[in-house]
Amino acid sequence: MTKVGGWTGKILRVNLTNGKISTEDTIKYKDFIGGMGIGYKVMFDEVPAGTKAFDENNKIIFGAGPLTGSGAPCSSRTNITSLLPSNPYNAVSDSHMGGNFAAMMKYAGWDAIIVEGASSKPVWLRIEDDQVSLEDASAVWGQGIFKSTAEIASVIGNEASIAAIGQAGENMVNLSVIMNGTSHSAGGHGGVLGSKKLKAIAIKGTGAVHIAAHKYELLKLNEYMMKEIIGANNQHVVPRTPQPWAEYHNSGSRWLSRKGLYWGGAETPIETGENPPGDMKKIGFRTMKAVMDLGPVAEKYTIRMGGCQSCPIRCHSQLKVPHLEKYGLSPYVSNTCVGFSGPNGVMIKGVTDQFEEGDKSMMGKIVGAQLTDDYGVWCNYGLIGKDFKYAYNTGILKKVLPKEEYESIPWDKLEAGDPAFLLDFYRRIAFKEGELSHLGDGTYWIAQRWNYGDDFWHGNDYGVWSPLGFPKHHANESGSQVGALISCMFNRDAQCHSHMNFIGSGLPIAIQKEIAAEVWGSPDAIDEPANYTPMNEYKAKFAKWSIIRNCLHDSLTLCNWMWPMTVSPVMARNYRGDTALEAKFLSLITGEQISEEDLDLAGERIFTLHRALTVKQMGTIDMRTKHDVMNDWVYDVDPDKKAFTPGTIKMDRNDMQIALTMFYKEMGWDEKTGAPTKETLIRLGLQDVANELESLKLLP
Repeated sequence: MTKVGGWTGKILRVNLTNGKISTEDTIKYKDFIGGMGIGYKVMFDEVPAGTKAFDENNKIIFGAGPLTGSGAPCSSRTNITSLLPSNPYNAVSDSHMGGNFAAMMKYAGWDAIIVEGASSKPVWLRIEDDQVSLEDASAVWGQGIFKSTAEIASVIGNEASIAAIGQAGENMVNLSVIMNGTSHSAGGHGGVLGSKKLKAIAIKGTGAVHIAAHKYELLKLNEYMMKEIIGANNQHVVPRTPQPWAEYHNSGSRWLSRKGLYWGGAETPIETGENPPGDMKKIGFRTMKAVMDLGPVAEKYTIRMGGCQSCPIRCHSQLKVPHLEKYGLSPYVSNTCVGFSGPNGVMIKGVTDQFEEGDKSMMGKIVGAQLTDDYGVWCNYGLIGKDFKYAYNTGILKKVLPKEEYESIPWDKLEAGDPAFLLDFYRRIAFKEGELSHLGDGTYWIAQRWNYGDDFWHGNDYGVWSPLGFPKHHANESGSQVGALISCMFNRDAQCHSHMNFIGSGLPIAIQKEIAAEVWGSPDAIDEPANYTPMNEYKAKFAKWSIIRNCLHDSLTLCNWMWPMTVSPVMARNYRGDTALEAKFLSLITGEQISEEDLDLAGERIFTLHRALTVKQMGTIDMRTKHDVMNDWVYDVDPDKKAFTPGTIKMDRNDMQIALTMFYKEMGWDEKTGAPTKETLIRLGLQDVANELESLKLLP
């Protein structure tokens, strides 16, 4: 590849079956940007329809984009693309991890790593710049992620970034993760590495990412973003509590810093304080998520807030809790958000205070996080606990578990709210011990195996979004039809925060509607929370924009927990953000003038390729009735209320069909089936994709 800023120009291909290691030019994937885009193109071109996630023919792609490693804010994301074993069709999906793996991969000179085939024995992939080899992993096979990472680091060097699987991945548990930095995890594809006997990828890079513009131009753009645009975690732009500098505050904001709130576990406690916009040095104090995720008691145990390479938003709580040693665990724990709450969801009877008043939330979550991070178990966005809860509450477990196994489970600890129950539960999942371990298969598979009833699928208590078995994730409760449409479009929970970062920004609805009119054409693109209106074309535009920005971020690669920058914390800007920032950074870094519209077209190309892949793998063009389907609770919640009345998030069946039609029209897909048309594929430069779908009789 001709030297262009941002891209290294090289892709590494590793065949584990024959041990062949080769290099390819990134140029053939340039229209797909990087990360997710490269992953989808490789999967469409090279993985036959009908392949299953754990088949040798499946591939797994670790991809980064041109912004990663450049110094652009919030840009150290690794996009991992492969077939997803928890999906009933084993359809294509992505998982993502932060940390510094993607940046280190770029510093070593690689835009992506394509792993194919399967080894006959455990190996790990060693990458030191352009020196690549497969190493014997027998010494760490069977070990957890923490020990495996330490052992491999002792060989390659502590400065290396190591992405590893635990016992769950080795044992091909469907719900398993790939993790770097011992807490930055990508859920869903750990078992794919296990099926290939690849324990880890360890990278040490000593190079740099070439930037076309003068460094001062990039620094100037960075400063503009830091001083005028960026907020707190999830681009929340108002503080949680009233503060002298702020016109507004919002009780749901992740801008938690305030006077009297400390990183209390630091050697000298550090006050987060008030951090008005404009002070670049204090951005990292804004998001004190330990107290949000774990409760007020976590303040005194918080050493600091950490995060990913090149990110000023420190959303990763890092704590020292000596009580963890009483469970046989390290006192040091680090995670964020669902990394804490998801594992704790298995404690379906709740957790009682263990060592001090008010520690119940913290203790359950940090014990669960330590175990799942080491074993490498994925919570499926918290759904594993709800799957367990249904089986427990309905008596299914007594029917399906052998008597000896049932009696060996420490139910007394579960009933008493003792998080020591999790020690037993997650060991069984990771090592596939007994019938209970099938909870690690994922929701669709366990519901079939144990014959869950309609009340599980269609009841609001369990939050199962789709008949394909994945959970709601910022769906109809987050933006009415916009969130619902987004949650229909992927093959797992929709890891899309583009819409949520705007809706949840903390700004008053009147200001949000003003901005919506400027970005999507009408204030009617959004509704007040739980006060929804019927579908309109502007909601379809908002949904499309949100998804294609998500695809762009996973291709560039930027953190979709923070991007896009639709709003700002600065009153003098009237709280307007800058939706062209992605294009501005890419233009400076690559040296090519790229407009916001150019990038959005690339995002549309990538998302349409995802749709084409799904059509190919499912073997049907009928996406409307086979894929884009919601369980009945979405329409039946709040039975005493009608849709479009205040106080309910209920959707209307006919209206959602209108919503799908409008969305398909915005995408240029067939309005009857929701499948990409030949004309749209050609318009997006996907003639080869159109040809293959036509040969398979999968064009509408």
